[in-house]
Amino acid sequence: MVTKTETTEILTEPKLQEQMQPSFKRWLKHFFYMPASKRYFSKQDQQAIAQAVKQAEQGHVGEIQVVIEGHIPSHQAYRQNTRLRAQQLFAELGVWDTEYNSGVLLYLNLCEQAVEIVIDRGINQATTQQIWQQICDQIIIDLKSKQYRSALENGVIEIGKVLNLFYNHQQEQNKADIMNELTNTPIILN
Repeated sequence: MVTKTETTEILTEPKLQEQMQPSFKRWLKHFFYMPASKRYFSKQDQQAIAQAVKQAEQGHVGEIQVVIEGHIPSHQAYRQNTRLRAQQLFAELGVWDTEYNSGVLLYLNLCEQAVEIVIDRGINQATTQQIWQQICDQIIIDLKSKQYRSALENGVIEIGKVLNLFYNHQQEQNKADIMNELTNTPIILN
């Protein structure tokens, strides 16, 4: 069950439909896309990305969730772009529900060759969109060079650096007792 507080905005299906721009071209692209997530990211690649997440999460309360999706499901692709899909997964996977509101979703859509970063409200006030966009841009450059694994590893490490800068200014109690609230293993969809 999802709960809502004054500071939490849960993205629900009706809320997403308010912002969607229908696109038949996008629907066709995603409908005919052959699932390739497993082809681009082997088990060893997934383990390496999980290790990068573990490393990037050390020393602060920030939580990073990596989601790799081959394509947006065809029943959603007509009305949903990659940004809205990333926001939907941010809510559905509970990335917003960490103790310190410190969740970050790194979303990769292989069909669109698009990367989205969705950050929780605890981090949003201390960072700028430009920082996150630079990380996305670098990941896309690496993806175009067919360096899929290192693109995500480097992106995760950069996110960790941003979180370290932000949380170095915060007074956290008992950093040693911080538990890992989100899985480090990337979630592979389609």
